[in-house]
Amino acid sequence: MRQSAIDANCREEDFLRDENVVVSSAKNPYARKYLELPLDCNLISYGNNIVASVRETYRGIVSDYIGRFPVAHCFETPNLHILNDEMQKNGLRVCFMAEYFLPDVTALKALDCPYACRTLYPADFQTLYTDAWRNALCEKRRELDVLGVGAYDGETLVGLAACSADCETMWQIGVDVLPGYRRRGVASALTSRLALAILERGRVPFYCAAWSNLPSVRNAIRSGFRPAWVETTVKSASFVDEMNGIRPR
Repeated sequence: MRQSAIDANCREEDFLRDENVVVSSAKNPYARKYLELPLDCNLISYGNNIVASVRETYRGIVSDYIGRFPVAHCFETPNLHILNDEMQKNGLRVCFMAEYFLPDVTALKALDCPYACRTLYPADFQTLYTDAWRNALCEKRRELDVLGVGAYDGETLVGLAACSADCETMWQIGVDVLPGYRRRGVASALTSRLALAILERGRVPFYCAAWSNLPSVRNAIRSGFRPAWVETTVKSASFVDEMNGIRPR
């Protein structure tokens, strides 16, 4: 919540209120590095309420929307169509919908892996920025990839969990396993071991998944993570088109 407050430009206790909170989005050098602040609209909930971080231009639209439906329903269709329709009039669209997980330290432990595991560092990542490892590593932000755990079948890397130093206190985990090695416990073994390594370095590991990505959600839970908060983010229509591979006319 402390980091979310930095990202949203609000107070930590705002996430614990019974009523919704709307604040102005603003740049902050301590925000997660991949956030392009200020955001037009970002809805955040830890379960109690919604904190909406917005450009002032859209305060009225967003306030009306989050006041119209129960908290959980504001993050799903059909209700989201109302927010999207209003934002689309301004050249914006609902873009990202994600669930975030934090480790349950009473459940987190190093899970068994059927393959040899090695700790990896940035120097080991240099040849791994390929499609096979696109969830574990981010080529656009190589400088943030700081630590990983790899699973090896002989000398062949078959699974990789790696983390990015997205802010001072929290490192985000991503994981990939080669198709022929899935459903063998590799992902959860790597994720759990990397989470423990992050904690040993005084950082908080976190994990993000689309709600519909059931394999990823199951991996998070199996690895000792639990659902913590959700976010829905509005971006420009051009950004959404780019994400969908649609070229501008």
